Amino acid sequence: MKRIFLSLFLALSCAYLFGQQVLPVPTEVEAAYLKGTRDRSGKPGKNYWQNTANYDLKVQFNPTSRLLNGTAEITYVNNSPDTLKQIWFKLYPNLYKKGVAVQSKIAKSDQGEGVLLSGLKIGEVAYDTAKYVINGTNMHADIAALAPGNTLKISVNFAYLLNKGSHTRTGQVDQGSYFIAYFFPRISVYDDIDGWNKYPYTGEAEFYNDFCNFKADITVPKNFVVWATGDLLNANKVLNRNVAERLLLAEKSDTVIDVITAADLAKKTTTNSQRFNTYKFEAKNVTDFVFATSDHYLWKSASLVVDSATGRRTRVDAAFNPIHKEYYEVIDFAKASVHAMSYDFPKWPYPYHHETVFDGLDQMEYPMMVNDNPVKNREDAITLTVHEIFHTMFPFYMGINETKHAWMDEGWATIGEWTIGPMIDTTMVDLYGIEATASTSGRKDDTPIITLTPELKGAGVFTDSYPKPGMGYLYIRDYLGDPLFTKALHHYIEQWHGKHPIPQDFFNSMNEGAGKNMDWFWKRWFFEDGITDMGISTVVKSGSGYRITIANKSTKPLPIDLSLSFADGSKSHIHRTIGVWENGDPSVVIEVPTSKKLVKVLMGDAHTPDKNKTDNILTL
Repeated sequence: MKRIFLSLFLALSCAYLFGQQVLPVPTEVEAAYLKGTRDRSGKPGKNYWQNTANYDLKVQFNPTSRLLNGTAEITYVNNSPDTLKQIWFKLYPNLYKKGVAVQSKIAKSDQGEGVLLSGLKIGEVAYDTAKYVINGTNMHADIAALAPGNTLKISVNFAYLLNKGSHTRTGQVDQGSYFIAYFFPRISVYDDIDGWNKYPYTGEAEFYNDFCNFKADITVPKNFVVWATGDLLNANKVLNRNVAERLLLAEKSDTVIDVITAADLAKKTTTNSQRFNTYKFEAKNVTDFVFATSDHYLWKSASLVVDSATGRRTRVDAAFNPIHKEYYEVIDFAKASVHAMSYDFPKWPYPYHHETVFDGLDQMEYPMMVNDNPVKNREDAITLTVHEIFHTMFPFYMGINETKHAWMDEGWATIGEWTIGPMIDTTMVDLYGIEATASTSGRKDDTPIITLTPELKGAGVFTDSYPKPGMGYLYIRDYLGDPLFTKALHHYIEQWHGKHPIPQDFFNSMNEGAGKNMDWFWKRWFFEDGITDMGISTVVKSGSGYRITIANKSTKPLPIDLSLSFADGSKSHIHRTIGVWENGDPSVVIEVPTSKKLVKVLMGDAHTPDKNKTDNILTL
């Protein structure tokens, strides 16, 4: 411990002497540097590790009773250097157990017994209720020592009643449609920063899971179609022959295919004629597995080339209730989102075989799945579709700990919708959270973005997770220029996809990828609090035109956008990136060379959260 503090003290002292900005490094991160699991360059360390597991799930779901029964056969791999003497599980459905959901709005009618476990076997030992401890959504048990490099076999039976109401990312959608997430006991993450992830699931902060392999057999009654994470392996056996053929066609089609039509639904010919069908799925190296089912949803599908170098395609699906007319265009929005992500931003080939947008009651992402409620207007449908699909990269391709650092994925989904939304509809200007950031900046709940998500309060729960980090990414993109920003972002993705990056990994990796130390910005925008406010101080005539002085009333670097109006009726625009504040100056002077008479200066941009706008206009 002394060695850690000495190292940190020396680093801070040197940075102070040379006038550099230094990002705070928590002691657990400093310890990771010393152990070599992470590197100060932002790369995984030479001793980086992460654990994994193989899950073999068999599930029976009764839509009438909403009872879900299942078995899980798990092979857990301890890649850590530690001998594990306990194992921790997540029982997410216990959010709906009586007495657990004290922080969530779960109706009494949806509170029940939670997950019922039986036949638990860990290694060669059978575990009854006396041998494990369940505390809300966490469960742990003592085990025989699991040495580094060894595996552990676990088997368990589980059952619970799916919630009918109080839809929190999972549950019944309507009579005959269900989105079923977090349904199986899963092993918690054990990592080099915190050890076991013991944060309880409260229905608020989101998830942190290891990259694992899944096989799932899901049994439902006839006429119920299942969509899920992973590849459907037996479409010809469970779907009607015509439906299966259309699905196969969609795998190769650039145009939208109606896989399940209104006529199929009317005739009840979506599946084969067996009383029950077992859908078999497989997903490799993903952080979670979910499924959805319905007996009356349309299914539209198309595919596109996401990697021009290899010709690899991704299939995009929309499954929805035909009464939701606003959902008919969602397939187009989804396909456009996948295309834009692959070729425009972040310009990374879409990493998975398919993406399904399911007509649900939430606005939530899962690996290869999206649970999106219908919305009132087309623009909201576009931004919601883009936002949730963009999560494919963050947190699913990049294994971010959302429970602690929601900004590391929600901020990216926010800039994703700002960037891609206008590509789908050029009339759009998406201002998600800009005004909320401006109006709440400087208030008591306006804490630094780096604040752990469970510790956020009030307005900060939203602004620190979504718009503020989104603006930070947007401003860095503007500052670096798109080519260099893309280079830096790709460096980060290359280093950390399929792994678990933390904030310091992100900041350092972006610096290394850009070949530029941007700690001056990271520190002020992500680690410090303060208002976001600029103003026009003075506009004075100079020999060559005018000199406009802009004051920054806090340490927060903001871009400057000026609209200039001249006496002859002409207008011009001036833009300066956050780079003008790099040296920490309280004000900057902008020279405007012109022979025209300037009559008005207006400062501001749609994505600049200026709290006090009364000093953003000056009339001469």
